[in-house]
Amino acid sequence: MSIKSTIQSTASKVLDSIETLTSSDLLNSSFTNPIEKIAKSLAVGFQKINMDLEENIVTLDQIHKAHSFLRDSAEVVRTPVLSHMQDLFTDNSGNTFKDIDIYMKMENMQTTGSFKIRGVVNQMHKVTERHGDDCRLITMSAGNYGKAFAHCVGRRSAKSVCVMPHTAPQQRASLIQGMGVEVVKVEPSDIQLEVGKRVKEDGFIYCHPFDDVDLIAGYGSCALEFLEECPDPDIVLVCCGGGGLVAGIAAAVSLAGVKGCRVYAVEPEKACTMYESFQNRRPMTIPTAKSIAAGLAPPFAGSLCYKHCRWFVEDVLLVSEDEILAALRQLWGRGVKVEPSGAAAFAALMHGKVPDIKNKKVVVCVTGGNVSTAELNNLIPDS
Repeated sequence: MSIKSTIQSTASKVLDSIETLTSSDLLNSSFTNPIEKIAKSLAVGFQKINMDLEENIVTLDQIHKAHSFLRDSAEVVRTPVLSHMQDLFTDNSGNTFKDIDIYMKMENMQTTGSFKIRGVVNQMHKVTERHGDDCRLITMSAGNYGKAFAHCVGRRSAKSVCVMPHTAPQQRASLIQGMGVEVVKVEPSDIQLEVGKRVKEDGFIYCHPFDDVDLIAGYGSCALEFLEECPDPDIVLVCCGGGGLVAGIAAAVSLAGVKGCRVYAVEPEKACTMYESFQNRRPMTIPTAKSIAAGLAPPFAGSLCYKHCRWFVEDVLLVSEDEILAALRQLWGRGVKVEPSGAAAFAALMHGKVPDIKNKKVVVCVTGGNVSTAELNNLIPDS
């Protein structure tokens, strides 16, 4: 047995023992919270050791290179950071956030209406470097990634395809098709089969919509921007679907040496694939994942994203459908047009889901604004 295998085997046994300890009646009745926190930290530490140590983790150099490339790109804009916003918003009890300092990174104002363009532009740059300008590309998406993908590749002469579930809104499919990318609709369970078939038989290059290190590096540029304006945040809240954005932001914050900053992923309760992955210590699939925050409801967590999140993310916070709608309503009331997926991080703040937050600097990532007024009227008709 190799040294690596021995370490992993031992770590797995220790982790199982620690998890048994932390869930025992003895700990709950006789031990104090600090002991429980130490046990949990040890459990997470051993879990990291037990991971595939050879899998690719993004580096700070990759994030800086992506940031430099995107800064010079006409396709990506530097979105604003709104500072000291605590007096403009209230928690779910109607009280303003007097005891925290809120910063909001407004990626809903980004090109194509969401953060996705950061990753996609960097991803396409790297794909072109590896495969040339005339390679044929294929992806799968029902949402903002597909729109950003089409924005980047729809004008190329080489054919590109976006495979979508048949349940995807026809308006979104027509938009992507109108941008020059062929749309193929299939049953949700057949999406990966369709992509694999075209890669194998037709020579397409597959561009993963979230589990890709070049995407993660591109998303890390978002953190480098807000750190220039808030260099010492205590807490960063980021929505999580497949996990690409929170992976990139958390990696950037940690690798840039920001001391003591906790980055939290925020998921819908009904589509909590990363939360379940944390609980089960491996990337999980939830075929029934569904939420009004459709962009946060892929049926599985990315394996590479999971590893980044396990290394760099403090924890996963869950918000209900009603909590997302309440956040959407409050943001809209202040003139901020946000889609449900883009409001999830604020929902966690608004509804008291973030631990140890008093007197802290909190960055809330507002990640997307691709929602029509008609859709908003259906979601929050009383606003």
